[in-house]
Amino acid sequence: MKAIEITQYGAPEVLRAGERPDPVPAAGEVLIRVSASGVNRPDVLQRTGNYPVPPGASDIPGLEVAGTIVGGDAQAMAAAGFKAGDRVCALVAGGGYAELCVAPVAQCLPVPQGLSDVEAASLPETFFTVWSNVFDRGRLQPGESFMVQGGTSGIGVTAIQMAKAMGAGKVIATAGSDEKCQACIELGADHAINYKSQDFSEEAKKLTDGKGVDVILDMVAGAYVDREVKCVAEDGRIVIIAVQGGTKSEFNAGLVLRRRITVTGSTLRPRPIAFKAAIAAALKKHVWPLVEAGKIKPVIHSTFPAAEAAKAHALMESNQHVGKIVLTW
Repeated sequence: MKAIEITQYGAPEVLRAGERPDPVPAAGEVLIRVSASGVNRPDVLQRTGNYPVPPGASDIPGLEVAGTIVGGDAQAMAAAGFKAGDRVCALVAGGGYAELCVAPVAQCLPVPQGLSDVEAASLPETFFTVWSNVFDRGRLQPGESFMVQGGTSGIGVTAIQMAKAMGAGKVIATAGSDEKCQACIELGADHAINYKSQDFSEEAKKLTDGKGVDVILDMVAGAYVDREVKCVAEDGRIVIIAVQGGTKSEFNAGLVLRRRITVTGSTLRPRPIAFKAAIAAALKKHVWPLVEAGKIKPVIHSTFPAAEAAKAHALMESNQHVGKIVLTW
């Protein structure tokens, strides 16, 4: 099969098309003929040598795919309601930038009705991540306020829409330009803060009438954590899912004590299949109907032929995109 390989750690140009043996599905797995592969920030980190591949995972980048089941564990497929020929999208621990990809049956979801494979390939990584961190770990409840840092990223556009569709009271997003702020509003955010011209911490307090935000999804960490501690509500939850601003943070622990603030975080890629299977089941039950009803929509910024993966990575690193970047096969 054709695959996109990381020939060495470095700039986008280290991504090259190559040939690999066709993968063989093991027990509990399916083989997917990939028509589209989502591009995500962890792929960039892996390419630069800053995100080690979990034990047993393919060294080929790519954490989400969409396509057609062409083989696999028939008994496991039948138990999950799948068969050869079904269109699915899947979360994988690696191997997504390839014509063929194996995936645990439990991490596959049917392509939502009305969606193309390109749209479906944009769903798994961000939808699994947002559900796990905003609703499971962050415990966002209907009526509570929610803020996401980086509202036009793949995670951001998903978090805005999912929080709104699940009944959040006030959804706030941050972004780095007025144009991106407007895009957040168009996606359903009640307010968008330009973090380059405004202090998001002060603005968030104003927008919540001084109460603070109930749940904050943070992909920056670093100095942001101190500012988030200052604008989160009593009993509020700050959930860190990336450290683009650095791994070290200094904040007022007294505020954490007095306001009973939870600062937590997680990574998804190394978690066991059973953990991801539970997320898949929750998505199918709670979120897939909202996607099929058009209440949550995939946001595709650009597609690239897989052979142009380097261009896709360069675009992601430019931070000029709004929504997802997808490779096509």
